[in-house]
Amino acid sequence: MALERDAEPAQPVVTSSPDAVTHDPEQDSDSDLDGDGFLIEAGDVNEEGGQDLDHADPDGDDDEVAFPEIQFNLPNPTNVKVKTAEYLQSCVTVSDCPTPRFPEFAVIGRSNVGKSSLINMLTGRKDLALVSKQPGKTKCINHFLINGSWYFVDLPGYGFAKVGVQGRQQFDTFTREYFKTRPNLAMVFLLVDASIPPQKIDLEYANWLTDNEVPFTLVFTKVDKRRKGVSSSACDSHVTAFKRALLQDLAFLPPSVLTSCAKGLGRGEMLNFIARLRVAFEKSGRLLAIRQGMM
Repeated sequence: MALERDAEPAQPVVTSSPDAVTHDPEQDSDSDLDGDGFLIEAGDVNEEGGQDLDHADPDGDDDEVAFPEIQFNLPNPTNVKVKTAEYLQSCVTVSDCPTPRFPEFAVIGRSNVGKSSLINMLTGRKDLALVSKQPGKTKCINHFLINGSWYFVDLPGYGFAKVGVQGRQQFDTFTREYFKTRPNLAMVFLLVDASIPPQKIDLEYANWLTDNEVPFTLVFTKVDKRRKGVSSSACDSHVTAFKRALLQDLAFLPPSVLTSCAKGLGRGEMLNFIARLRVAFEKSGRLLAIRQGMM
């Protein structure tokens, strides 16, 4: 049942050092599609002046560690800007989610990693997704309708001890059911706290998404944090360490982006990526093609 608002087949190309490619974000033609496969052109310039996922370098350094990362050819974006954003509903079962007519972009991560803050930053609405300093506050599948044509989905965080074993299992069960059965799921954004060293539970979740062929993007949050003297270089080290650890189990990495809700870092890259996925969905009418191409 819906609840009151909760206090949210193409072959992959692997690369380690792609060149930047400039494109016109207003241009939109079928020639941008590579058959039924959608491969993101890493390094493309978006309409807000940033680089596309995943190779924007906030420090301007070119000597960062290169990792093998999957790419997808996607059509050039249209309608990048968020004009309207509204809370729609909260559910405790997947069957009560809205009719799957629009593409969905789900946000998941450890409790208190910044899921609601990210949604608010991306939509430009300070209080759209309710932010709480108390971990484990989000307990439902929360849908937000964007521009009347696509959804952000805020999912319960994982790994919060105070909800108890039974509570964690309940959240985990319906969240994973959502990932495996929702036909209009275009992308999962897996949030990882860059201000702390890699956490085993985040690595396990990334591996679970991979094993179950759920398309996901790594979103590193809190890259601006100064946690007891932790510098931005430490955040970079945490990101690098996380990618290295993930490559112990994966042949290549999913796309990734660095974000800071306090500074708005990563907003342009993520909105551009979402816009390109939405155009691919509109052109093909088949989210399955995206999902098959992503893994």
